[in-house]
Amino acid sequence: MHQPNGRAAPSRPDEREIAARLRAAGCVFAEDEARLLATSGASDEALAVMLARRVAGHPLEHVLGWVDFCGLRLDVAPGVFIPRQRSALLVRCAAELTPTGATVLDLCCGCGALGAALAAVVEDLRLHASDISGTAVELARHNLTPWRAACYEGDLFDPVPRALRGSFDTILCNTPYVPTRRLPSLPREARVHEPRASLDGGPDGLDVQRRVAGEAREWLAPGGHLLFEVAQDQERRSARLLEDAGLRTRVCRLEEIDATVVVGRAPSAVPTEGRHG
Repeated sequence: MHQPNGRAAPSRPDEREIAARLRAAGCVFAEDEARLLATSGASDEALAVMLARRVAGHPLEHVLGWVDFCGLRLDVAPGVFIPRQRSALLVRCAAELTPTGATVLDLCCGCGALGAALAAVVEDLRLHASDISGTAVELARHNLTPWRAACYEGDLFDPVPRALRGSFDTILCNTPYVPTRRLPSLPREARVHEPRASLDGGPDGLDVQRRVAGEAREWLAPGGHLLFEVAQDQERRSARLLEDAGLRTRVCRLEEIDATVVVGRAPSAVPTEGRHG
C-alpha cells in the first residue's frame, strides 16, 4: 500500500509487536492488552491511534471505549470513573440481599456498572441511577437501556424524585473513598485521566459516605440495605457511620481481589398491635 506522496504506509503491527511496545511503555499486562487491541476490529489508522494513546498512558478502557465488568461489556469514556474489578464483591453482596422485583438505586453511578451487573443477575428490578456528572449519567443511561433504568443528574439524592423516599430495597453506593493525602500515590492513569471528584474522599476518605449515611434512612424501605465499598483500613469507621445512622451493619471481605464492602440494614417495619391480616 502507498500513500499519495508515494511513500509506503507503515504496516499494521501484529500482536507480538503491539505487546513489545506496550511492555516498553511499562504496561504490566502487555500481552493481554495487545490481544484486546489487535482484535478490536479497528482499522490500521485507528489501531495506530489507539496504540499511541495507550503508550502515552491513557487507560486501556478509555482507549478501547469499553470495560468488561462482571461479564458485561459496558461503554466508558474519558472523564468518567472506570469500574474496578474489586467492585464485583459489592455486586455479589447486593445480589444475595436483593429480591426479585426490588427497587434499586445505583448512587454515584458513574457509567452504571453496579446497577447493570446487579440487574443482570436479579430479575425484574426497578432500577434507578444518579450521578453528579452529566457525562456519567449519559453513559449510565446508555449502559442501562436493557433494564429501562431511570437516570438522574445531580448531587447524591438531590435529583431523585421525592416520591421514591422510603421505597429502595437496595442502595448501591461506590463513593470516592481515597483520602486526599493519598491521591498522589494513585497510578498515573487514575490521577490524570479520571475525575478527582470520583476519587477524592476527603481527609479520611469518608466525606461522601457521611453525607449518604446521613440521608439513607429516609430513602430505604423497611429492611432495605445500603452497601458501600471501602478500603480495608476504613471498614470500622465506615460501619460506625452506618450504625450512627440507625442501620445494623456487617462487613464482607474477599482477599483474592482486595475488596471490602460494608453493608447497612434498615430496621424492619414493626407490625401494629392488634392488626389482623
